[in-house]
Amino acid sequence: MIASLAGTVTALTPLSAVIEVGGVGLLVHCSPSTLSRLRVGESASLATTLIVRETELTLYGFADADARDVFEILQSAAGVGPKLAQAVLGVHDPDTVRRAVAEEDLAVLTKVPGIGRKGAQRIVLDLRDRLGPPGDGAPLPGPRLTSGPEPMPADAVGVAATVREALVGLGYSGREADAAVSRALVVLAAPVGEGAAAGGEQAAPGKGDVPGKEGAPGSRAGADSGTGGAPPDTATLLRASLAVLRR
Repeated sequence: MIASLAGTVTALTPLSAVIEVGGVGLLVHCSPSTLSRLRVGESASLATTLIVRETELTLYGFADADARDVFEILQSAAGVGPKLAQAVLGVHDPDTVRRAVAEEDLAVLTKVPGIGRKGAQRIVLDLRDRLGPPGDGAPLPGPRLTSGPEPMPADAVGVAATVREALVGLGYSGREADAAVSRALVVLAAPVGEGAAAGGEQAAPGKGDVPGKEGAPGSRAGADSGTGGAPPDTATLLRASLAVLRR
């Protein structure tokens, strides 16, 4: 088994990276969240696991050993293969998966494309005693969403196309990916603090808004969610888009 690798990133796609190690370019399949941390021309170190099949060898890479371990344990559940296990970690972080299994939270598990209610029940049943309790990590909170549609910033078109392709690769439909990216761009392009200032009085809460928190004293949720008009990078837009899809 190849447990880890370190080298120079030579190419990136929405679903994989090529990392050159000792003059050999290795194709590594990664989740969008892992890929968002990589940059072409820069050094990278990934925890990895090698999946061996009769006709192919497939290398999967992860940001850390914890994500790799959860990936491997997920495959011990009936009906869960490498692609579905990677899709789970593309939507949820390892502690969120542990918490969902420990609390039998089927709603969280069924947010992963390809997992229905019966599949979620099987994962809970098979992995209840294998994943262990969640650690100190908490799931990344999603941004507060505003209700008014705005045009996509021109500088974000290329980033949006990359994120859309990554979401489709995770199993979401093209329509779902387009809607999530567009809505996330509205939030990230909003001036800092605009959501909190406009909440409650001028517009009804959107589907993704947190009820009762608009304009709350001391709340920073709305103020910190925007990028003040600056075009988002791939990692930021991906996290925001996934947060929209999880709601």
